Amino acid sequence: MVEEVLALAATLGKVEESGELRLLCEAAVRELTGALREGMAPEDCGAAFVLGAAWLALAGLETGRERVESFTAGAVSVRTGGSGRDKALRLQARQVMKPFLRDEGFIFRGVRGN
Repeated sequence: MVEEVLALAATLGKVEESGELRLLCEAAVRELTGALREGMAPEDCGAAFVLGAAWLALAGLETGRERVESFTAGAVSVRTGGSGRDKALRLQARQVMKPFLRDEGFIFRGVRGN
C-alpha cells in the first residue's frame, strides 16, 4: 500500500520519490488507518485511501517548506510563511476519506424532557 501511495504522491506533487517522501507516506497510511471506522480496513476504501494518503504525505512535505514572504535590509527582518497549501491538501485528504473515517465531530446525547 505504501508503494502505491508513494508513487501517487510523487506524481501529484511533481516531486522525486525520496526517503523523506516515503516516511511521510508511511505516516499518512498510519494516520488514515487509525482514523478509519471500526471494522474497516484501508482496502475497503479503494482508491480513496491511496489518494487521501498521498495528499496527506504531500501536506507534510509542504509543511516543511517555509517561504520567505518579505525581507528588509535596514534593521534586518525576515518574515516567512506558508502558502496554506498544506492545509488545503489535508482538507482534500479528509474530504475524500470522509465516508470511511470515524466521526470525531459533534455528538448529540439527548435532551431532558419535562
